[in-house]
Parts: sequence; structure tokens; C-alpha cells
Amino acid sequence: MDLDAYTRARTPTWQRLDELARRRGLTGAEADELVALYQATATDLSAVRSAAPDPETVTRLSQVLVRARSRLAGTHAPSLSDVTSFVVLRLPAALYRIRWWTVAVTAAFLAVAVATGVLVATSPDALALMGTPSEQQEYVDTAFEEYYTPGVGFAAMVWTNNAFIAAVCIGTGITGFLPAYMLATNAVNVGAAGGLMAAHGRLDVFLQLIAPHGLLELTAIFVAGAAGLRLFWTWVDPGPRTRGRALAQEGRALFTVAIGLVGVLAVSGLVEGFVTGSALPWPVKVAVGVVVLTAFWAYVLVLGRRAVGAGHTGDLDADRAGYSVATAG
Repeated sequence: MDLDAYTRARTPTWQRLDELARRRGLTGAEADELVALYQATATDLSAVRSAAPDPETVTRLSQVLVRARSRLAGTHAPSLSDVTSFVVLRLPAALYRIRWWTVAVTAAFLAVAVATGVLVATSPDALALMGTPSEQQEYVDTAFEEYYTPGVGFAAMVWTNNAFIAAVCIGTGITGFLPAYMLATNAVNVGAAGGLMAAHGRLDVFLQLIAPHGLLELTAIFVAGAAGLRLFWTWVDPGPRTRGRALAQEGRALFTVAIGLVGVLAVSGLVEGFVTGSALPWPVKVAVGVVVLTAFWAYVLVLGRRAVGAGHTGDLDADRAGYSVATAG
């Protein structure tokens, strides 16, 4: 197929369909024309995908068809079944598909954090970079613990900060470099703080204050980094799919992960705001952290495995994604 020639010949039809789909009111004849043009354009899209899958043309036609289909059938009204499908099928499937990426990101993060912590705790030169002796003592004795002040405001602040980090990892995932940089920077910061506390004999306090919320909080960041890096790798190696279609599918699944992480980070923010700095015994606080992390991974592995086995990927259904359209004849 000569795509340029085909596009020139069919563009008037596509433009007319888009014009009718955007009109507020249609006559009977125009409504019939809209249906006929919709079917013809859907056939054009099928032909383009089969013979000359140009991403720009496919995207253009898909957008026109989605707009026309909404005009013909009405917009989709969200329902309880959509929410249930998202929570039980799409989200766990998307998380399950990146589970090994999450494990790899977790291992790399911990390696960098531990190495940084050991360096700060054992090297006088590295420790000196953490501030003057008086500044270090003030941080170890008061600042670190006072940071975890219980309350709604603190929980909201924590949620906002972590949501921003997750958003950066996901939103810049296609670059590959920026998620890795964000993760590495946070690993160094966490490790340096732990190393400073260890150098002053307060490593136990560091672990007690980090564990209740940090287990789930950091896992959410790892998942965000994994999702972003997975999108980058899809761009590098799309597999049997065209690069455009692969990126579209994985990008929509990544958006599913992003929505899910809002809830995950909200839970970790509540734990950090109301459990970490509370008067509860430390074993209870750590147990809360272990329980919420276990619940998260049970959700991913149990529901995710089942959802993926049923054919779900975290992407939209074929009709809503624009891959299933009516054709003439």
C-alpha cells in the first residue's frame, strides 16, 4: 500500500466523519451519513494496520473513530462494575506483570542504600559530608524523630511527597535515565541517613522509625520505578508488536499502575502519620508495617496471577482502546 496516496484519497472522508462527530445536532440524513462514514473509516483503519501500520495515521484514525463511536453510542458511564473490574482485574494484572521488574529495582535500591550507609558509618570523610558534629548530633538526637509527628497534616504531606516521586518515575519512564536517577538519589539519601544514625549508635531508632511505613512506602516507589523502566524497555524492544502499539498498550497499563499507587501511598501515608510517630510499642508498629506489605504482595500475587491467567494485562478493553471497531460488510 502507498500510504501517502491512500491518505490523500481518504482524508476527505475522515475529515467529514470528524466534522459530523463534533456537531451538536444532526439531521436524519446526517446521522445516516455518520454511520456510513464510521463503518468506512473503521475499514480504512483495519487496512492501514494490516498493510502500512504507520503510528501517526493509526492514532489519528483511532481518535476520529472513538469520537464518532461516542456520538453514535453515547459516552460510557462509569459504574460499580468498572470499579470492581479495575480493583480485582486490571490493577493486579498490571502489577503482577511487572513483579520481576519490581524485585530487580528493590534489589538495586537496597544495594545502593546499604553501600552508602556503610560508607557513611565507617568513613570519617564521608561522615563529615553530613554536616558539622553539632549538626549531626542535633539531627540524630531530635530532628530525625521529630519529623514523624502524628496527625492528618503530616500524613497528607507524606502522601504528596511520595506521590510526586512516584509520578516522576512513571511520567519520565520512557527516558529510562530519569527514573533510574530518581531511584538512585533516594537510595543514597536513605542510606546516608541510616549511616549517620549508625555512626552515632542510633541505628535501632532509624530502623524502628522507617520500618512501620517504609516497607510499603518504598515498595510503592519501587513499583513506580519498575513501571517506568518497563515502558522504556518496551520502547527499546517492543517484541512482536509494532513499537507504536506496544508503547500504547504498556503506557495504558502503566497508567493503571499509577492510579493504583495513589491508594497504596495513601495507606503508607496513614501508617506514617498515625502509627510511626504514635505511642504504640515498637513491635506493634513494625508488625503493622509487615502486615500492610504482606497484604500488598498477596494482592499482587494472588489476584494478579488469576487476572493474568484470564487474559488481563492492565490495558483497556479492546473496544475502549480502539482496537475493536465495527467494519463494513
